[in-house]
Amino acid sequence: MQHSMISTGLAAVSLRDLALVQAVHRHGSFNSAARAMHISPSGLSHQVQKVEQALGAPLFERGGRRIVPTAGGQRLLLQIDAVLAAAEHLQQVARAGEVAFGGELRLGVPASLGPYLLPHLIAPFSQHFPGAWLGISEGKPRGLLRRLHEGELDAVLAPPAAATSGIAARPLFFEPWELMLRADHPLAGRDSIALGQLDPAEATLMAESHADGLAGDGSEHGHVQDVSLESLAALVSLRGGYALVPALAHERLASMPNVALAKLKGQASGREIALYWRDASPWRDDLQAFAELLRRLARQRQGLRVASAKARVAPA
Repeated sequence: MQHSMISTGLAAVSLRDLALVQAVHRHGSFNSAARAMHISPSGLSHQVQKVEQALGAPLFERGGRRIVPTAGGQRLLLQIDAVLAAAEHLQQVARAGEVAFGGELRLGVPASLGPYLLPHLIAPFSQHFPGAWLGISEGKPRGLLRRLHEGELDAVLAPPAAATSGIAARPLFFEPWELMLRADHPLAGRDSIALGQLDPAEATLMAESHADGLAGDGSEHGHVQDVSLESLAALVSLRGGYALVPALAHERLASMPNVALAKLKGQASGREIALYWRDASPWRDDLQAFAELLRRLARQRQGLRVASAKARVAPA
């Protein structure tokens, strides 16, 4: 164990004592500094001498009309300024605990969800958690959950995943898939289409939708692409066929040229989204409140189905 090299005299010096020294330097006068720091001139002089004795060196030249630092005192005063600045920073960090999430929530979001959820989340987040900053990291669910486990992220939005100890989860909503077809597809223009009406060989699927329980409907014979939704739309536009896309992306994808969207007939296929965080997080109450905010937002979005309040998903 490393022992402290600070002398007993210096250990007795308080931050208040250092602030008094700083005030003398700033004002160039014991009388002016004493008035500013609400202390008597004699009391101020005594505290400055206490610091000088603890440091073993004089800080100021006395006797002139203006108090000026000695050559050695000038160097020591720079260190005193640094100590006080560090103490102020420490206080700011401690006060951040009074703000939700300690001042910042580092949230991981799948790239296929973030661009379509965040426009509805940013303003309500600031209203519900004033003073807190929402930091966003996009990626694939598996990588985001790994970063959560390693402490790089505070929370992650992702579909249900294999259990890992130390991770808690709260179900949020179910997001159905929609069909995206090239505009000249024979079924384009219909409001709803059954998968059985489509040729499985013409499917172009996101890796995420392919892995989300679609096996058995023939879609597994399509082409799986690890691309963004915008790139997926470009592929459908160029190659034809169809793709499965999340409902929250409807507005953005509907505005893209040469593609058409339709709902899926029959039993809904889609993805469940949950909020994950570490069990040991000091912000558990804040994270529960954040989950409730996300569930409230989901109720306002057409097509989403909010998970049962009593439901729980397996920890990620």
